[in-house]
Amino acid sequence: MSGPPWTVEVTRGELVESTHRVALVVLEPDGSALHAGATEATVLARSALKPAQALALLEAGAELDDRELALAAGSHSGEPEHLAVAAGLLARLGLDEEDLRCPPARPLGLAADHAWGTREPARLAMNCSGKHAAMLAACLARGWPRAGYLAAEHPLQRLVRATLERVAGPVRGVTVDGCGAPAFATDLVAVARLGRSLVSAAPGTPEHRVAAAMLTHPDLVAGTDRLDTVLMQVLPGAVSKVGAEGVLLAVLPDGAALALKVADGAGRAVGPVLLEVLRRRGAEIPDDLRIVADPPVRGGGHPIGAHRVRS
Repeated sequence: MSGPPWTVEVTRGELVESTHRVALVVLEPDGSALHAGATEATVLARSALKPAQALALLEAGAELDDRELALAAGSHSGEPEHLAVAAGLLARLGLDEEDLRCPPARPLGLAADHAWGTREPARLAMNCSGKHAAMLAACLARGWPRAGYLAAEHPLQRLVRATLERVAGPVRGVTVDGCGAPAFATDLVAVARLGRSLVSAAPGTPEHRVAAAMLTHPDLVAGTDRLDTVLMQVLPGAVSKVGAEGVLLAVLPDGAALALKVADGAGRAVGPVLLEVLRRRGAEIPDDLRIVADPPVRGGGHPIGAHRVRS
């Protein structure tokens, strides 16, 4: 079933202040699908593709425990536990923070950023440092050069691309992500297919290991009060990975895979659409998820508006 894009109206008082258009696809376990908007248009899914990158690193032979794998598949908040896991992996490899090629940054999480204080940005604090440490692990495992490991023509990134195409769909273009790694362009159907390939994989496969690591350690995939972590904590069986510029890949507890893209990149529209999909499927939505996914629009410190989903 296909239809026009959904919209998220942002109200302030009685007025509609902003409107966001959202394309989404839901792939059901039985093979049927809901399409809204241009779900086969080219998109940059950004960090929503990190589970595929983590899968490729396992296939390359990277020796990662489940905590390291969850961090590699996530965009961490820079909380102490996140930094400790990334630093521990580097130490085990005989490397340190300066071997990472992601740019220095402050922590992504609000509380972690506040706790960071006046310290200078650091590569380890960058939300992709777990993925980059795991990429170095894959290079060492295969004997590939660490120098230039982010270049699209490096054997590691060629493997990442091949893995993504195998489990999701064709890559339509390549540019550079915020962390410096290749950003692969695909479409929402492929993104949803990636989710289905992870949760439907047989135990013992690399795909199953990635999903299991995320399910077991949701706190390492994102962080405190962030959508990915809260969704996986309160809805057992759900797998979630957001991407920058209004992208979400989520596999729901019933096995359906959701992929969405907000046309104007507004991340505030992601959560309300996710909740609306869950409502229409008859899911009970815990308050912890509602608070994170759909916070009220405030005026003067008080709720004054809301996000309304139209389809």
